[in-house]
Formats: sequence, structure tokens, C-alpha cells
Amino acid sequence: MALTPGTKIGPYEILSPLGAGGMGEVYRAKDTRLGRDVALKILPESFARDSDRLRRFEQEARAVATLNHANILAIHDIGQHDGSPFLVSELLEGESLRALLDHRALPQRKTIEYGVQIAYGLAAAHEKGIVHRDLKPENIFVTKDGRIKILDFGLAKLAQKAGAELDEATLASSHTAAGMVMGTASYMAPEQVRGEPADPRSDIFAFGAVLYEMLSGVRAFRRDTTAETMTAVLKDDPPELSDPAHLVSPGLERIVRRCLEKSPEQRFQSARDL
Repeated sequence: MALTPGTKIGPYEILSPLGAGGMGEVYRAKDTRLGRDVALKILPESFARDSDRLRRFEQEARAVATLNHANILAIHDIGQHDGSPFLVSELLEGESLRALLDHRALPQRKTIEYGVQIAYGLAAAHEKGIVHRDLKPENIFVTKDGRIKILDFGLAKLAQKAGAELDEATLASSHTAAGMVMGTASYMAPEQVRGEPADPRSDIFAFGAVLYEMLSGVRAFRRDTTAETMTAVLKDDPPELSDPAHLVSPGLERIVRRCLEKSPEQRFQSARDL
């Protein structure tokens, strides 16, 4: 549902569109009670009729609302408009890490600065039992003053206890091609590629892939097709980071390599440790 400027949704007045993605359309809106601008995300009507998408949207709202951390997007409110649910979050000024990378590496100092903030945000979520499951540069935002915000916990799920049944949400649902799994192939941990449950160590693998890309300017795992990319995640190690034109400290490369271990047991066991 496209909302026009001036539309009122409860106490929120739509100002302008900000963008659209798989989980909804996002608008800049005015909170007339507090006099501040916010981001309002609303599911299109077709999504609202899809019980699985609706569940994921509500799950995102509940999960993120329990988190109160400087490096995680803050959720202010949730509601419904004409049968479609919406959530209201803080409005960010800046750009995504994807836009910042744009096929180029970041300086090592900047990579460490951003990496520390991402790790703190993940640690805060993991300590509440929340796994992101889709960490990638598109879901990491850099504000104008250099703060990192982790976005879109739409695939987040309370971490399952050891021995729990297979996380069926990881498998294909009716609106995805048969056999496909959620997440983005280049950043998925091997266990996610195999359709197994994600846990905090899966986010650590994705974080390692993001770190690799920040340092090198290229994706750690990227092939011509999704299937080939998934095979690379399962079997291949990415090329060495350091080259004569772009030196990376041995300590930092060891951290990246440990994050990218194929076996979860061989990675850092928590984002706090990392």
C-alpha cells in the first residue's frame, strides 16, 4: 500500500517515502505527540494476508523492542492501519554499509572501528537470546556521526536451546522457491546453507564475511549462481586478505579467519568473546 504525504496513521503523519524491501515499505513520518521525525514501516496489504510474513513482521517488532543498545535500531511503537501492521523506529541519517563499501575496501582503522560496534550490537542481542540470521552490509547502517546501527531483525528468532527440533523457519516457506533457505547466500553460515538451526555462532560467521569484505572490498564467498555460492560457503576458504598493495595486520586476519571457520565449534563462541 503506497501512502501519500499527509496520510495520518494514528498519531503519525506520513512525510515522504524512504524505501521498500522484502519486509515492507518505509516512510519518514512525524510523531505529532512528541514532535519528532521517525521511520514508519508498514506491510503491503498482500503481505498482511500472508500469515508467515505477518508472523515474521510481528516477530521482528517484539524481538527488537526487547533490545536497548546504541548499535541496534530502536523500535518505538507497533500498530495496525487498515489491517496492515506497522512498526515505528528511530529515524537514521547516513547510509548503509553496502553503499559505503561500493566495491572498495575500507581503511583498516575504520574497519576495526565499525567492527567493534557491530560486535557489541550482536553481543547485546545474543545475550537476550536473539539471533539475527541475516547479517550483511545492507542490514548495517552507518550514521553521519560514525555510529553503527544493526537493522532488520526480520529473520531474528529466539535462539533455540541445544537439542531443539530443526528450526522450520530456516527452510523454504510457500513464497520462496522449493529448497531455498532464508538469508543471503554470500553471508550464510554453512549450517544455514544445510538448513540447520542458526545460533549466535551463525551470526559470527556472517560478521566474519562482512569484516572480510570491509578489508578487501570483495565478498568472501561469491560465485555466478546462488547454488555455487552456497557450495563455496560449505567448502572453500576465501583468498588471503593481505597483498603488497593492501596490508592487513596478521592479528586482524586471524580474527576474520576464526569467524569464518566452517565448524561452529571452531569459531568464537560468543560475540562478547569476539
